[in-house]
Amino acid sequence: MDTRVATAELGWTAYPNSGWEEVSGYDENLNTIRTYQVCNVFEPSQNNWLLTTFIDRRGAQRIYVEIRFTVRDCSSIPNVPGSCKETFNLYYYETDAVIATKGTAFWMEAPYLKVDTIAADESFSQVDFGGRLMKVNTEVRSFGPLSKNGFYLAFQDYGACMSLLSVRVFYKKCPSVVQNFAIFPETMTGAESTSLVIARGICIPNSEEVDVPIKLYCNGDGEWMVPIGSCTCKAGFEPDNGNVCRACPPGTFKSTQGPGLCLQCPPNSRSTAEAATVCVCRNGYYRGDADQPDAPCTSVPSSPRNVISIVNETSVILEWHSPRETGGRDDVVYNIVCKKCRADQHSCSHCDDNVDFVPRQLGLTETRVFISNLWAHTLYSFEIQAVNGVSNKSPYPAQHVSIDITTNQDHAEINSTILRSQTNTARVEGLRPGTVYVVQVRARTVAGFGKYSSKISSSILVVLELSLRADMSNCPSPLGCPTHFSGSPGMKIYIDPFTYEDPNEAVREFAKEIDVSTVKIEEVIGAGEFGEVYKGRLKLPGKREIYVAIKTLKAGYVEKQRRDFLSEASIMGQFDHPNIIRLEGVVTKSRPVMIVTEFMENGALDSFLRQNDGQFTVIQLVGMMRGISAGMKYLSEINYVHRDLAARNILVNSNLVCKVSDFGLSRYLQDDTSDPSYTSSLGGKIPVRWTAPEAIAYRKFTSASDVWSYGIVMWEVMSFGERPYWDMSNQDVINAIEQDYRLPPPMDCPSALHQLMLDCWQKDRNVRPRFTDIVSTLDKMIRNPTSLKAVANIPAVPSQPLLDRSIPDFNTFSSVEDWLTAIKMSQYRDNFLNSGFTSLQLVAQMTSEDLLRIGVTLAGHQKKILSNIQSMRVQMSQSPISMA
Repeated sequence: MDTRVATAELGWTAYPNSGWEEVSGYDENLNTIRTYQVCNVFEPSQNNWLLTTFIDRRGAQRIYVEIRFTVRDCSSIPNVPGSCKETFNLYYYETDAVIATKGTAFWMEAPYLKVDTIAADESFSQVDFGGRLMKVNTEVRSFGPLSKNGFYLAFQDYGACMSLLSVRVFYKKCPSVVQNFAIFPETMTGAESTSLVIARGICIPNSEEVDVPIKLYCNGDGEWMVPIGSCTCKAGFEPDNGNVCRACPPGTFKSTQGPGLCLQCPPNSRSTAEAATVCVCRNGYYRGDADQPDAPCTSVPSSPRNVISIVNETSVILEWHSPRETGGRDDVVYNIVCKKCRADQHSCSHCDDNVDFVPRQLGLTETRVFISNLWAHTLYSFEIQAVNGVSNKSPYPAQHVSIDITTNQDHAEINSTILRSQTNTARVEGLRPGTVYVVQVRARTVAGFGKYSSKISSSILVVLELSLRADMSNCPSPLGCPTHFSGSPGMKIYIDPFTYEDPNEAVREFAKEIDVSTVKIEEVIGAGEFGEVYKGRLKLPGKREIYVAIKTLKAGYVEKQRRDFLSEASIMGQFDHPNIIRLEGVVTKSRPVMIVTEFMENGALDSFLRQNDGQFTVIQLVGMMRGISAGMKYLSEINYVHRDLAARNILVNSNLVCKVSDFGLSRYLQDDTSDPSYTSSLGGKIPVRWTAPEAIAYRKFTSASDVWSYGIVMWEVMSFGERPYWDMSNQDVINAIEQDYRLPPPMDCPSALHQLMLDCWQKDRNVRPRFTDIVSTLDKMIRNPTSLKAVANIPAVPSQPLLDRSIPDFNTFSSVEDWLTAIKMSQYRDNFLNSGFTSLQLVAQMTSEDLLRIGVTLAGHQKKILSNIQSMRVQMSQSPISMA
């Protein structure tokens, strides 16, 4: 009900008749309205009632009443008695039917329920609509719960001068809404303002509930809240604008219920109707049992190719190539069907159960099988089937290739011997080398003997140890004569590939030939002396695919370049140690010629350290050095001299394992205790900064000269890849070493490690530690980390010319900028100057905290700057010259 829109008489009932009066009036906007007014203020004991017509409840449990009214200020009425009021009462009367007769008893005895006493917020003192002096009040009240068909509203005046301008009766409800792909109906609010009414949702077409039943709560203000559960689009339908589930169009599908969108049909499949939950495979294509609906349809593989057989008496080895077409899958396996045939091949039967297949008969992943326990002089037919995950879906037999073989004479049995044992083990003695023995076992109980087991064959091999001695006295050239070596039993000796008359023979002996089809080149990672170096992948039959480094020989090479290139493979192929780079094999039967080695993810050690300056602990660095020394220990024990040991020739994998590499300069060391040195005949360049003085002066390379180089590598590691001897020329380095000057300890280098470096740099090579000693020393440091606590200090007065060359003379600088440029730290110029360090005297007082505060955060840069500041202090203490 809303009297604001009423144009005719309202027809409400007033009691008594002298009380409320219906009149036409104007609201504050001068719109004509029907109002009720009363103003019997001069008569005492007023009790004037106004009753509305019957109002249908319409299912509402709580009703709201909006009343717009005006009240005259009693004090503005002259001579008004004290009974004048400025309030009125609101009641309601609930009933199931319209009350036709309203006598005196109805007014006095009806069970009215009071809603509230309503007072005006504002009252007026003059009656003048036109002058806008009327003060209109608006009040809203609610009541409930209601249970009957309808109700009346009653207004009680007991002595006020007022007008009811309008009465609006309404209820609140939550509107119909689509939310979370569910439709919620229009829902009335509860009986109380704080009530929450549950509304059950119905999933929109083509959607389904997820988990719990979906519902919303309607609060007392007619607002939806607290959603529980949801609906999502069915398989074959996708959401559209959040409130519609649209069918997947032809050519697309959706396999599961959920919020996902329709997907294009995978390759080799299609959908011709709407709302497809799966795309049907095209003819000749299938999905495997474990394939998901979004997987492409695949086909069966073609037959294996190029099968060959090697018959050895009553056994055969079958080898073949993988199918040309795999059907688009990577799960191809092979099954072997064995048939024993008559000579005319007109009749074949399946092989006996005792025929053995190694590794197995069905589900072979390798392209090779060994079959034994066949009959002698018998024709066999073998089918090699190629199958994959969809072969069981095809109505056709598996593609296969067949091969027929005839076995030879079986092993001759010379005699047999019976051994008895009370346990499940037996020891057989007196076996002859080169003889095949067949063993069968049977058990005996009180009931007698059981059946014999299947035959177990075992061959007795002869292991020969060759004792070779070098005898070069009658050989005019060490390159022209084959070299012989002597060694203790069981000791592996390195063989120089250059001592072979045909170096290709050394390659064939020490390096495994790899089929080029198993190698995949991916990207260039560097360039070597003979060509580019690539990262790639290697997939050998029966093994998992691995990443490898691939060195290639550039086009246009001459035969000597090819021999020199492959000599490194002949060298590496003889090594087997976790800290030596591993040779996977070579490719020499196609172009380009390749050397394939294991792939080291972090590359060369020197650049890796520079990239991670200050990021590793001392123990981690010692662990790296220990790995390098272990690899060099292995090389020295097989009499191999590296000649070019440097951090750039150490490779680092993802687990920080360091491995010695680059054997291009390395040469063989003769095992002759009277003359343990090796004189190089190669000439050419020598890495001076890493090379021992006797090797520089006399070209004498020994394991002791490798120890010297190892000391330089230690220094590189502890300085995080800094260049040894900094910017000194090679000749200056040679002169300094001859004058017994040695590299100072890097920043924060433990004194024990620097002492080990100095031991490696002993001028007399005979007193240098062996790699065995170095490994032992580093192991002790790792087990006892407290030995690494003491840090080696740079001498307070730099007495070494070598050190003087690496640290500038600070008296020559006129500014902080010049000094930073000289130590190659000019990028921090603004950091120093903007922080107030504008003179060298102020810089000389800086600490590590100061560097961190001005923005020098890299640990390596902090070390370099602090090292130069320390030397600056020394020079300033010795020089009376003032600095800027």
